[in-house]
Amino acid sequence: MWEYTEKTKELFLHPKNVGEIENPDAVGEVGSMVCGDALKLSLKIDKETGKIIDAKFQTFGCASAIASSSALTELIKDKTLDEALKVSNKDIAEFLGGLPKEKMHCSVMGYEALEAAVNNYRGVKPPEVEEGNIICECFGVTDTKIKRVITENNLKTAEDVTNYTKAGGGCGKCVPEIEKLLKEVWAEKVIREAVKPKKLTFIKKIALIQEIIEKEIMPSIKADGGDIELVDVEGSKVTVALRGTCTGCLMADVTAKNIEKKLKELVSEDLFVEVQ
Repeated sequence: MWEYTEKTKELFLHPKNVGEIENPDAVGEVGSMVCGDALKLSLKIDKETGKIIDAKFQTFGCASAIASSSALTELIKDKTLDEALKVSNKDIAEFLGGLPKEKMHCSVMGYEALEAAVNNYRGVKPPEVEEGNIICECFGVTDTKIKRVITENNLKTAEDVTNYTKAGGGCGKCVPEIEKLLKEVWAEKVIREAVKPKKLTFIKKIALIQEIIEKEIMPSIKADGGDIELVDVEGSKVTVALRGTCTGCLMADVTAKNIEKKLKELVSEDLFVEVQ
């Protein structure tokens, strides 16, 4: 039997914000009742301020899933969409005073529902199948999701991955593949840390940013008919301009976030990207 905190028990027995918003501005749905957990998140957003003024959820799942969903809605209210996206699955677990390690996947599901709702509001079409190759056929978990969760939560073992994603928790045939992904993620991290300069002058920082954009980012953008130009670097702010098919594209915000993620990984954690 799981040991739950008082906060988790409270939000399971008396959850806040249950239900569905009438005429919502955004809806995010993740999970599957076939796999045991499903969550639908609906949001009402103030068009002038961009803030979430109401959030409700409907969950099919265990006590942790219900409590995590309720915690999520409390955490994101009165935040802008970008502020809400900074609420991680760790924040959800901490709000509850912790979750049993075997139930951490419930907090991950909450973050994924929020991400899906924001993409829905911004007109970003979700793929029919999550990008990546299916590793766990029992729960439909891809290698892309497993790698992301390993990195974001500093996971070290296949058991950790199961606790956070459910992958490997069915027939267990995918456990060797999960262990392989763990080795890949941590090998890549070691290489990145080895080549990442510890201290850069401002001139060297600009040169490195330009190099990363040209070698790591530009090829994939050009492959889709777009282009990117480094406009300015001011302190931690990197300003870029998107050209070609990227101009005015609904995916521009997503592209900017991907550029920012790459620059944080390879140049400096404090960098953030703005699109001109």
